[in-house]
Amino acid sequence: MLALLFVALSAGPALAQNAGNFPSKPVRLIVPFAPGGGVSAVARIVGPKLNEMWGQPVVIDNRPGGNTMIGSEALVKSTPDGYTLIIVSSAHVINHFLLPTPYNAVKDFAPVSSTSSGPYVMVVHPSVPANTLKEFIAYAKARPGQLNYSTSGAGGVQHLAGELFNMMAGVRTQHIPYKGAGPAVIELLGGQVQFSFQPPGNVLAHIRNGKLKAIAVPLEARLAALPQVPTFAEAGMPGFIVRSWIGILAPARTPRPVIDKIAGDVAKVLKMPDTRELLLKQEHDPMILGPDAFAAFIAKEMERVGRIVKTADIKIDN
Repeated sequence: MLALLFVALSAGPALAQNAGNFPSKPVRLIVPFAPGGGVSAVARIVGPKLNEMWGQPVVIDNRPGGNTMIGSEALVKSTPDGYTLIIVSSAHVINHFLLPTPYNAVKDFAPVSSTSSGPYVMVVHPSVPANTLKEFIAYAKARPGQLNYSTSGAGGVQHLAGELFNMMAGVRTQHIPYKGAGPAVIELLGGQVQFSFQPPGNVLAHIRNGKLKAIAVPLEARLAALPQVPTFAEAGMPGFIVRSWIGILAPARTPRPVIDKIAGDVAKVLKMPDTRELLLKQEHDPMILGPDAFAAFIAKEMERVGRIVKTADIKIDN
């Protein structure tokens, strides 16, 4: 009788969660980056909306450091009940292949929902006598190892974009990492490096005033802000897609009804017109993928990133 009573009592919270009373207390959303960056900005757009919807505080907890590993490890060590979540970027997948993480990026996390994706544009210094992708590739092929591309740091999306470009275009260019987007763009403007893959906001003004040339966008469709710039597919390199992404994860073993509840509410938030407007101001498009679709998306990212890292033999120091 006591055993039966214990089972009945211990099942109470799960049954209550199934009945839809989640959340019944504050929810912590870990941001594994410092305040002020793109991921933190998205968290501060989505979090308050969930707060209003749930009637419970959504506490934004910035845990920067360790290339996002400090915040991610805190999430993995938390109770898997949905009351601690993390909002991650593409770095979550990239770190899996480049750094000795104290967790498994797949097995220790439960995908909840994607939130947004961000575009990039390939820009070239005006000293490079190429105005199209084909002309740039021909120019690079004639100068193996002589052209440099800048990034905001080793092991990021820009780095992988450069190496994927080398692979698909059949060229050999050199990666020059900088400590942040600012120095990477400044060195490109000064001609110390010849090209880069940058978020549009970092280079749009320089493109418009002629200080940089936009060659192509690695997306399925042209950018509204640069309607004259072709996609890579239109320019002759189909399949070259590069974008950053942001999404929410929970600890592994979080009850599926709780994950579904959170995912459904995040989707409602992302469909709100003012949410979309705020995300677009951060150069991110809303991207709504539920738990299963987001898990499939991450699996594809794992395969793609792993192939690039292995083929290009990318290594970084922790």
